[in-house]
Amino acid sequence: MQAELICFEQACRARYAITDVLYNCPKCGGLLEATYAFAHDAADLKKLWRERRMSNARLDQSGVWRYREFFPFLKDLEHVVTLREGNTPVLDAPRAARYAGLERVAFKHQGYNPTGSFKDNGMTCGASQAMALGMTRVACVSTGNTSASMAAYASAAGLQPIIFIPHGNISYGKLAQALEYGAKTLQVEANFDQILALIRVLAERLGIYLLNSINPFRIEGQKSIMVELMDQRDWQAPDWVVLPGGNLGNTSAFGKALREMKALGLIDKLPKLAVVQAEGSAPFFDFMSRPERGVFPAVEHPETLATAIKIGDPVSWPKALLEVTTTEGVVEKVTEQEIADAKAQIGLCGIGCEPASAATLAGIRKLTAAGVIDKSADVVAVLTGNVLKDPDYIYKYHTGQLKAPGGSAILSTYGNEPVVVPNDADRIAALLG
Repeated sequence: MQAELICFEQACRARYAITDVLYNCPKCGGLLEATYAFAHDAADLKKLWRERRMSNARLDQSGVWRYREFFPFLKDLEHVVTLREGNTPVLDAPRAARYAGLERVAFKHQGYNPTGSFKDNGMTCGASQAMALGMTRVACVSTGNTSASMAAYASAAGLQPIIFIPHGNISYGKLAQALEYGAKTLQVEANFDQILALIRVLAERLGIYLLNSINPFRIEGQKSIMVELMDQRDWQAPDWVVLPGGNLGNTSAFGKALREMKALGLIDKLPKLAVVQAEGSAPFFDFMSRPERGVFPAVEHPETLATAIKIGDPVSWPKALLEVTTTEGVVEKVTEQEIADAKAQIGLCGIGCEPASAATLAGIRKLTAAGVIDKSADVVAVLTGNVLKDPDYIYKYHTGQLKAPGGSAILSTYGNEPVVVPNDADRIAALLG
């Protein structure tokens, strides 16, 4: 099957070899995407992919590479680097549904991945392409999840991971993963967007392979989240897929996957994409609210405690714009208080997630109240990271110590503060009733 890189810009559409080390089009500077001449029968693919669930073969055990016909960019599958990523559950959450004003909601929980976030779905493909290209060093700039994932996959592949992080702006739970997986970690006194510009210069100068979401193969891996979701739902597409919006790589990947699945006949409709951003880091929301301005309104100093989506100038916004528009979706923003309360509600479902993930439920509640999402709609929200990614946030919320950027207090609306008790059975029994 022919695979190639094509410039995303419609006025250009320049084509490049799938093995070229490129992140942007050399002709116009546009983003690149992997494209394929698909020639598969939908029924055959569904049968093959379902049969692989019972297989103990290395690639079939991966919830990404099980669907490898959907992103056939590797000629030699011996280059695949896998930690059995994917295979994440879809969880019903009645309590969260009531909170959001819906009859039901389900969470596709990417926190069940090997390093605890959706990044693993993309990183297995990015690291595999690095191996195929003969690279020895890989790098990324990250507020946490990307660095944890890249470090794990690079080390598993025998590559050297180099991580750039904003100094003082990362959850220690995520930083600890990168350190444990052996990454050379550089804390830069700049924000995410500034560091990304820096690392692109260094990658070209030193021959390091860049594994941020600007890498088109990361997007290909993240497509598997939607393929697996549809497989789990017996190929019945929901009305809405709701996801957090940071660098907008997932928005780009999900939309591309949905369009390709519909073109292949795997699904019969496109779910609407709802992208939810944090209020202090919402350039995509601002752009979609006033597209007539023409210029993307980057946020120079993004602010949110949901560090995974603390990105003021997302590189994938042109792709995300296409996907939201094509699916007739929406973009919403939510406050720090709304994120914190929604996170607590998800926790009360026995599920739990990192702060950025909870933006989904907060956004659904807001969109349902506004009548954008019907209360009877079939809604799937994607939880992007594990509950233990940012434990300090959880403790401070439940003990009334959590403060928004700028210092204002976040109310512990659903707080669950631990109680100090004496070593006295009678007094404890009285307290418990």
